[in-house]
Amino acid sequence: MDNTFLSPYFQQPIALGAHIVVHSMTKYLNGHSDCIGGAVVLTRPEDAEKIYFVQRSAGAGLAPMDCFLVSRGLKTLAVRMDRHNLNGMAVAKFLESHKKVKRVIYPGLASHPQHEVAKRQQTGFGGMLSFDLGSLDAAKAVLNHVKLCSLAESLGGVETLISLPALMTHASIPVDKQKEIGITQGLIRLSVGIEDVEDLIADLDQALAKVQG
Repeated sequence: MDNTFLSPYFQQPIALGAHIVVHSMTKYLNGHSDCIGGAVVLTRPEDAEKIYFVQRSAGAGLAPMDCFLVSRGLKTLAVRMDRHNLNGMAVAKFLESHKKVKRVIYPGLASHPQHEVAKRQQTGFGGMLSFDLGSLDAAKAVLNHVKLCSLAESLGGVETLISLPALMTHASIPVDKQKEIGITQGLIRLSVGIEDVEDLIADLDQALAKVQG
């Protein structure tokens, strides 16, 4: 299971029965968008032997500086994740109530189809959400007018990052396939950071005001 979005602070998949858990340490575990790394956590020795063989053969050991940066980030993981969670929920509720937003996808909202599952197995909902404005023009208008949110494809940093999957992370996928997996032209992905939440909401509000209709 990929547990990058929640980190071990909000969800522990091994306790839920998973045998292999992966993390992009580049994201929340590091938390400051300044290193690249990954982790695989295993429960079965035979799996560990296979991963160790690949690591030795491919030379996939993490550089000392990256190790230091992740170790530094882990010291503030709890306080950062709590803030990501609080901000994420506040922003999700704001967007869900906005007349120009068609849909918000966030497991902390009762409207999410897996909300009850998330409540059972997580201790928080994190800072990742998506919202749909219904058209590419509307999404572009928001991305072109945000001032505090930074346009970027990454996630999990202390700063709020905003992206348009249809033209960024998923641009190489044909439009019909994008639709099959839920990527619409008006879908915006938001990695909610730890800034003052009122500032974040104000930034999104003024950008949404630029959407026609």
